[in-house]
Amino acid sequence: METFQSLLAKKLSEALANAGLPAAGELTPASDPRFGDYQTNAALVLGKQRGENPRALAEQIVAQFEAGDACELLVVAGAGFINFTLRPEAVAQKTMELLRDDRLGVAETRSPRRIVIDFGSPNVAKPMHVGHIRSTVLGDALARIAQFLGHDVIRDNHIGDWGTQFGMVIYGWKNLLDRGALQRNPLAEIVRIYKETNQRANDHPTVREACRQELVRLQAGDKENNDIWNECVALSMQDFEHVYKLLDVHYDLQCGESFYHDRLPGVVERLLQSGIAEISEGAVVVFFPDDPELADRPLIIRKRDGGFNYATTDLATVDYRVNDLKADSIWYVVGAPQTLHFKQIFQIARREGYATDLCHIVFGSILGEDRKLMKTRSGENVPLRDLLEEACKRARKIIEEKNPQLSEDEKTDIAEKIGIGAVKYADLSQYRMTDYIFSWEKMLSLHGNTAPYLQNAYVRIRSIFRKAGEAAIATSLGGVGKKTGHRPVATELTLTHPAEINLAKRLCQFAEVVPQVMNDFRPNILTNYLFELANSFHTFYEACPVLKSDEPARSSRLALCDLSARVLQRGLGLLGIKVPERM
Repeated sequence: METFQSLLAKKLSEALANAGLPAAGELTPASDPRFGDYQTNAALVLGKQRGENPRALAEQIVAQFEAGDACELLVVAGAGFINFTLRPEAVAQKTMELLRDDRLGVAETRSPRRIVIDFGSPNVAKPMHVGHIRSTVLGDALARIAQFLGHDVIRDNHIGDWGTQFGMVIYGWKNLLDRGALQRNPLAEIVRIYKETNQRANDHPTVREACRQELVRLQAGDKENNDIWNECVALSMQDFEHVYKLLDVHYDLQCGESFYHDRLPGVVERLLQSGIAEISEGAVVVFFPDDPELADRPLIIRKRDGGFNYATTDLATVDYRVNDLKADSIWYVVGAPQTLHFKQIFQIARREGYATDLCHIVFGSILGEDRKLMKTRSGENVPLRDLLEEACKRARKIIEEKNPQLSEDEKTDIAEKIGIGAVKYADLSQYRMTDYIFSWEKMLSLHGNTAPYLQNAYVRIRSIFRKAGEAAIATSLGGVGKKTGHRPVATELTLTHPAEINLAKRLCQFAEVVPQVMNDFRPNILTNYLFELANSFHTFYEACPVLKSDEPARSSRLALCDLSARVLQRGLGLLGIKVPERM
């Protein structure tokens, strides 16, 4: 199904060619709807390139533009912008097509790719904390949207389950473990023994050496140490899974760093043989002499003592994803501090000849009310599990006040949808590079650009249909045997009121917005659209009676309500946010 934007872009291209002008500029939704629905800066761009008057060029383009049934008005405005206004009849027809389409007009890509998305990546023996929100929520949303667009997506949780910290954990396990505390709160006890061991290691060199020996035994395959490590991993994964269940986040793979352990010697040998790596002062190192940014930042892939590090693991991971998983693209949803590291890894991969698209999707930080990194009063990272449970608790309190007659199960279910949705939306509605302040009051508000505001718009629509009754819905949507699945389809839309036309135009833009998210990995484009859609719906709802209006307006308006609910539900679903039927 062709969108208005792609249709007008084609017609613009034809008009430019007919006017003897090259392709230039772009066609976008109008920045101010008072001047039209779409606009192009083609004449401005050409005017600058050719040293000609942009307004005169715009007039030439308009003279060659074949508007057909789509546009009722083309206006040259300002310095040379061309504004396009859609015909209400064309909008009604397009909206009818959306009502019949389960995909709501969003086309699947013509060039599907296999994409491995690396996101989340917590460390074993440590609870997930507030800093994991951005990678987990952003990665999940991008995975959902990419999959909806027709890509073959593999979600990979690259668990930090190997490394020097396990020497301390194993020492603590053998010498400091409280089994009762481990049963009550496994991760808290593992963190306690790690911290206490770390303090002892700082104070006593003999403890530090003992920890190192425990790590050596683990790496050599010692059964006792391996059993302790396996139990730590299992207990950590249980805690992670509780968080992922709350977040409704799923992974296809959860290959920890340990998965690649046996591949590391081969990585080093391969890079040495190809000349990409060399031995320097006893270590195996990759240098980047041709890159000014990395020239003085060599990457060690095998230490002097023969040990490997996470750079070696990351190179083995690239190899596995390219050769075993057959990835066309690998997206790393990882914070900004790792930028230089990934530049090094990607450069090595390119020097090895990998043609796979490698992309580091960077994001900013979550700040507390004091505008500093969010911490507990004791200075610790805020546990993510605690934060999510607090979100559900606060949402439930709001529900108790607004709708106390709901059953306990309903209150629990709705509180989870609102609380978790609020946390996700607060993150995804920001441009990913922006640091943002975490505010319970703001994110749980029923007003403004929040998940509860959008969920409430959906609930309001559902209440309209509950009042109308099922028989009335079938009649008003023209359900004379015409169905898409189980959904009755309207036979005709009548758009006369400006609020109706505006809402229908907004609904038609969904298919234009969803693919744009992938251009720079920006789910906030979708959140902004959904917020504007909810605003347009509320304006329509206030201006246009639905159930009390006469036919054919009643049927038409019910159809607009139905489509609005579907777009809100689908759009929020692509962000990993559920909608309740009541609030």
